[in-house]
Amino acid sequence: MRRQRYVFISQKAYQESETRPESSVYTLMKGTAVHGDDILDTVEYARPSEGGDVISTILRREVTSDQKQGTCAEHFNVANANCTRDSDCIQGEVDFDGHGRRTGRCVPYYNHTFKTCEIQSWCPIEQFAVVKEPALVTAINFTVFIRNSIHFPRFKVLRGNIKDARSKRDMQRYLSRCHYNEEKEPYCPNFRLGYIADQAQEDFSELCRTGGVIGVFINWKCDLDLDPSHCKPTYSFRRLDLRKDLVNSGYHYRFAKYYSKDGVESRTLIKAYGIRLDVIVQGHAGKFSPIPTIISTVTTITSVGICTIICDWIMLNFIDKNEVYSDRKFDEISEEPAGPPPTELSYISSFGSNHSDLSDGVPL
Repeated sequence: MRRQRYVFISQKAYQESETRPESSVYTLMKGTAVHGDDILDTVEYARPSEGGDVISTILRREVTSDQKQGTCAEHFNVANANCTRDSDCIQGEVDFDGHGRRTGRCVPYYNHTFKTCEIQSWCPIEQFAVVKEPALVTAINFTVFIRNSIHFPRFKVLRGNIKDARSKRDMQRYLSRCHYNEEKEPYCPNFRLGYIADQAQEDFSELCRTGGVIGVFINWKCDLDLDPSHCKPTYSFRRLDLRKDLVNSGYHYRFAKYYSKDGVESRTLIKAYGIRLDVIVQGHAGKFSPIPTIISTVTTITSVGICTIICDWIMLNFIDKNEVYSDRKFDEISEEPAGPPPTELSYISSFGSNHSDLSDGVPL
């Protein structure tokens, strides 16, 4: 009985529920960083600068500057790239783990004494000319603005994760100053990257080194028997990519900035390590409805045997042929007096004889 009461009351089995709401997400990274002599804004480190349910920020860069289309030596770690003569390099061959198409020549590896096969590619290659920049440690104070609207069409309820304000000016003033806090500011949509990393139990300096993907889970659990103003979101954060002890862990990507130098197309190749935030919205709403209430009540009554008792009571008291039902329901058992137990004599069978082995005339 206790189990049925828990399901009916605590699990709100009397409510009609909706678990597939309609949702929209808008994100925007905010902050300005000083990086050496450069000032970086959101256009420099945010991808995209304003986006939907996925947004990333660059925490560290590896830069290969002034690349041009031409020929140069292949990296020595590429398979079959090391050579001693031209015949070791097959002209036109493309290694998909390499950087370009081989010309058939064996050339010195830049300023070293050993040789590798020459390739046609963007030169110089990244592994040789890359410059690793220091991490953008001030990004720990960057904030990401997350606006979420959710709609439960079955109940015609629309809610948002931003606090209502009397005017647009009051709203702008509030959003420019607040930072999310579960107890003090549950309706503030601004989240510090440092706070997100802490909640996901991740070291921010390690994220700067390898990058990572963190899930921002927005959970709406709404009891619409109450006023819709009680329908508030809760947030949780968790690392989504493979752990940092694996070779392919972390998050990084490459992009290039193209320009013309002395009439020749050139580019700066950037390998960026950063945090990618995936915003995942989950929703559940429930409201009282007579149909699930009746079903849950009948199920509860049936499971504890009360239904049988009620049916018997109705049949015995309100049906015309209740005596017939009573005769079939209850059987009379006649009790006869028990007689004295029969006396039995025990015989010992000896050599197939049915006679007692006691001598005649000897009293038992």
